[in-house]
Amino acid sequence: MSYEIKTGKEQADPILWTGDYYNEGTGSGDIFDTLKEECGVFGVFGHPEASSMSYYGLHALQHRGEESAGICVADGRDFNYHRGMGLVKEVFDKDKIASLIGDMSIGHVRYSTSGDSRLTNAQPLVFKYRDGDLAIATNGNIVNEPLIRKQLEQNGSIFQTTSDTEVLAHLIARSQKDFVEATKDALRQLVGGFAFLLMTNDKLLVATDSHGLRPLVMGRVGEAYVFASESCALEVIGAKIIRDIEPGEVLVLDKDGLLEDRFTEPKRKALCAMEYIYFARPDSDMNGSNLHSARKRMGSRMAIEAFVDADLVTGVPDSSISAAIGYAEQTGIPYELGLIKNKYTGRTFIQPSQELREQGVKMKLSAVRSVVEGQRVVMIDDSIVRGTTSRRIVNLLREAGAAEVHVRITSPPFKNPCFYGIDTPDRRELIASYQTIEEMCLEINADSLAFLSPDGLITSIGGHNSGDYKGGLCLSCFDNDYPTQVDFGGEEKDGCGC
Repeated sequence: MSYEIKTGKEQADPILWTGDYYNEGTGSGDIFDTLKEECGVFGVFGHPEASSMSYYGLHALQHRGEESAGICVADGRDFNYHRGMGLVKEVFDKDKIASLIGDMSIGHVRYSTSGDSRLTNAQPLVFKYRDGDLAIATNGNIVNEPLIRKQLEQNGSIFQTTSDTEVLAHLIARSQKDFVEATKDALRQLVGGFAFLLMTNDKLLVATDSHGLRPLVMGRVGEAYVFASESCALEVIGAKIIRDIEPGEVLVLDKDGLLEDRFTEPKRKALCAMEYIYFARPDSDMNGSNLHSARKRMGSRMAIEAFVDADLVTGVPDSSISAAIGYAEQTGIPYELGLIKNKYTGRTFIQPSQELREQGVKMKLSAVRSVVEGQRVVMIDDSIVRGTTSRRIVNLLREAGAAEVHVRITSPPFKNPCFYGIDTPDRRELIASYQTIEEMCLEINADSLAFLSPDGLITSIGGHNSGDYKGGLCLSCFDNDYPTQVDFGGEEKDGCGC
């Protein structure tokens, strides 16, 4: 396969702004060239303050999605729900939370794909079901969703959204079995990476895909059960963390308590490596490994694999700070705050000019001139996507007077799109897919460039200790080895389908 390669200077300014905000959704029209957040889910069973707990849980998961938020509660008879566009604190206030009465709830924060930022796709999705009501919230992507959707439409199904999640609802509704067995049958038809929370008037179901690609953790608050995409959301409500949900597992919670079951046997374990590298909060734990500690080990291993003599180490905030500390500790080179993040760069109604787009990184980051001027700087970052933001940050440091800028990336080169929930560009837009490391170094204007090896990544996360293939990680975005089938006759799609 051949690709036409265009440098950043040759690319025309794309016209992709079709929503209310310039930098909502995805695509190269975004000011900031970074991988897009996934979604986050939060569930409560058996607590009278379920809606309030969900609010705080979703607030802790805000980094996983900033486009929309929603909470649906059940009181044993009826559903009550509220969804809206924007941040959790913008969608909910105390009156809305107070109106959501019930002891069972599911909540969702969403990052939309392809600029498809519409309230109809905000979750949880709520349906009228033959036995009552049904609400579903998910994090992930169903790879074979287009094929299933086409088959369902040919058989008379009418879809109300473009969300992958609605496919599951239709599959359940068409089954003649009871809700639990219908859900298990439906889940077996799905290919991809997903973590589902499904709620009826009297039941809560929790399920993850057979590879465990998307994270989900269970905790307890008193007698109540709580579930979240990350453990940090359980910590914030004072929950005791019990365990991660296992691949292919389905939990059923109702008046009889908790039933631990599964809809399929677990397959090759393949938790998304980018959770450790970038997405999850550093205070979260996954598979028994703390994210901050894992990232520090990535930085330390990076120093061993690609040491460079320098005057200071700085990390691109926020996800690379831990790795930068690890690199500094390993080398003895001082760690400094050479880059400062503006935490208030929300969505903007103003479309910047091309000139301002090139300077757009300054909306988000500032270099500390008194720290970097005249210094040889090691800049630690978690990944390079298109290369445009890396080039802008390197130039930011140079403009602040850095004598040298050496870039160290604490992941392998990102060469392939993700089909399991990370909203990634087309392969042809991923700079590592068509340029050598030397060419990338020149493209981003760095003095040197190095990436963490796959083995170094697995070792840093602690995966070699598990005995699982590739440490139980999905590394497909680096090595093109996908744990599931991704080609369904041209009907496949990447990104986050929720």
